[in-house]
Amino acid sequence: MSDSIPYLNIPGARSNELLAKRQQFVARGVSSAMNVFAAKADGAIIEDVDGNRFIDFAGGIGTMNVGHVRPEVAEAITAQAHKLIHTCFSVMMYEPYVELAERIVRHVPGDFAKKALFLNSGAEAVENAVKIARYATGRPAIIAFDNCFHGRTLMTMTMTSKVKPYKYRFGPYAPEVYHAPFPYPYRMNMTPEDAALFCLQELEHMFTGEVAADQVAAIVVEPVQGEGGFMCAPPGFLRGLQAICEKYGILFIADEIQTGFGRTGKMFAVEHDGVAPDLLVVAKSMGAGMPISGVIGRSEIMDAPPPGTLGGTYSGNPLACAAALAVLDIYEKEDLATRSAEIGRAVMEHFTRLQERYTFVGDVRGLGGMVAMELVKDRATKEPNKAITDDILAAAHSRGLVLIKAGMYDNVIRVLVPLCVTDDQLKQGLAIIDEAFAIVANAVPSSLS
Repeated sequence: MSDSIPYLNIPGARSNELLAKRQQFVARGVSSAMNVFAAKADGAIIEDVDGNRFIDFAGGIGTMNVGHVRPEVAEAITAQAHKLIHTCFSVMMYEPYVELAERIVRHVPGDFAKKALFLNSGAEAVENAVKIARYATGRPAIIAFDNCFHGRTLMTMTMTSKVKPYKYRFGPYAPEVYHAPFPYPYRMNMTPEDAALFCLQELEHMFTGEVAADQVAAIVVEPVQGEGGFMCAPPGFLRGLQAICEKYGILFIADEIQTGFGRTGKMFAVEHDGVAPDLLVVAKSMGAGMPISGVIGRSEIMDAPPPGTLGGTYSGNPLACAAALAVLDIYEKEDLATRSAEIGRAVMEHFTRLQERYTFVGDVRGLGGMVAMELVKDRATKEPNKAITDDILAAAHSRGLVLIKAGMYDNVIRVLVPLCVTDDQLKQGLAIIDEAFAIVANAVPSSLS
């Protein structure tokens, strides 16, 4: 595919036909950011069923770090499909599962013996990490954080702090889940250092007012909150969390589902703060689009639950394991973490210029190739501006850019571009964002532009 992305009006005729079928046969609760249907993809480019081509700045919500239809991954899946598709590891084992476990533990931080468990989705991995932590400690309580997102199952939905659309009218929720404040310097009106200190102090206060420390099995944290709006743990915050966990015998679980596999400029985001979690949860870019996730952690903790207590029919499927092994090959051969840092610098600089030009850009933040900007109605009050966020996304979509939002108030534009994006594609995508901003700014009062 060439880098040229034409202007287009979406959706096209074929997408409209499929949209009508979708409305007739697909449950309404499944949402989509764009009203087009993908047909094929390559690297950082997606082509829809009408032949329209898009630069992908969403990456399947952080799933395509190595790029779409990476030949090595496609070939590994095909080769495995010709040999073995499924037995269920709980019935008859197969080599790719064991090989993947052997290799992935080497990439996870921690100078101690580690083991791995494979599952299907990020939510499933978080849920199993909670199960393991509860069994290993004999304690019931779990602490998550404000603005966090961990999934849509009952347990992970309970842990997720945003009500709509994730939790509303889906209760009652799972018991023994508590939420601590996460550093959000922009809305806390604090420096990152002060915000981190405040939140660590508030966590200690929770052990007096909300849940006894000796009843807490684990603290689960995203090093950079994904759906919550790309809030980055300030330097030292994760080390502070780990110290609190060690003080009270609590397990430290890092949710690296969106941040893992080079997204933040390191293989895993916890490496920025020099910490090694007891358990680390992975998914998304682990399989380059194949449904696979994992829990990797200290051997003695992973071995706490007895045989038969963990697993699932499709968990660690041979095809998914083959894809994940090919992904690890790519990461071992190519310095994608450095490329992620380069992408992040370029996007951060571009977004900062937008912030200087448009008063509705309240904050720009990120870590490595995980960058976002928060849009507001007024910089003084910081009132969220969801409407202008939606307008900018729509304008970008219509010009050939896949772009998505995040945040508690749906007012954060985030970038998760595949790390294989070319410089020209990256520049063109950022230029489309410029155009979208200019179009929307001309349609709003000058005081907001």
